[in-house]
Amino acid sequence: MMIVPRVDYACTPEEVQQHFQSCGTVNRVTILTDKFGQPKGFAYVEFVETEAVQEALLLNESELHGRQLKVLPKRTNVPGMKQYRPRRFNPYMGYRIRRPYVPPYIYSPYGYGKVPRFRRPTRYMPYY
Repeated sequence: MMIVPRVDYACTPEEVQQHFQSCGTVNRVTILTDKFGQPKGFAYVEFVETEAVQEALLLNESELHGRQLKVLPKRTNVPGMKQYRPRRFNPYMGYRIRRPYVPPYIYSPYGYGKVPRFRRPTRYMPYY
């Protein structure tokens, strides 16, 4: 299986198959499209023989419809790779501060689970 980026948007699967026919028997060509049916600009080419993939790599930087193609072998997914990735720091999240456990105050004037905090007196003191 090959991935071919930079495929012209007007290209049909038959034209891509014709281009890679010299490498070996093409099983299928899939041109990926977006949700509106417009081509994304890259295709998957699947060969019957595995040796054809090495032959297709020689067609790297060949032209089709005036565009220079890039021919790459499709990567195989390695199962279980995603679960070991460490979390990255997001600068917009800020630092999480671990607070000690605060027992809930059921009848608190400050609200459920709130603790009174020290407030600095402001300059303006109204006469009540």
